[in-house]
Amino acid sequence: RLVKPIYPFGHGLSYSNFSYSKLQINNQLSTTDGELHIRFQINNTGQYAGDEVPQLYVEDVQNSVITYRWQLRGFERIHLKPGESTEVSFTLRPEHFTLINREMEELTEPGLFRIVIGSSSQDIRLKGEFSIK
Repeated sequence: RLVKPIYPFGHGLSYSNFSYSKLQINNQLSTTDGELHIRFQINNTGQYAGDEVPQLYVEDVQNSVITYRWQLRGFERIHLKPGESTEVSFTLRPEHFTLINREMEELTEPGLFRIVIGSSSQDIRLKGEFSIK
């Protein structure tokens, strides 16, 4: 049975509303080097200035051991006036995807990964996938 929290991680109230769009994933990752660049746009669609805290979560879909489903890998506080928009970016490296395998080695495994971006852990606005080879 799935239990939902009363206040999910990242929960907050605002006098304004925000939309998320234009997700771009530029993947140059290997298990040992490279970078993953994630960019998206946030727009204040409300009538008041406000702060938004977009959060980036990563899920390792094809791992050899059990891990947490979603891991927070980035967040940023953004202040926008009504009608204003901005681009938000995150950069991740192989060490952001490490796990400890059955042989007790810390490493980054190849495979499929999902990312979700939202204003809380339960308010997801954007989704994407990428692979590490």
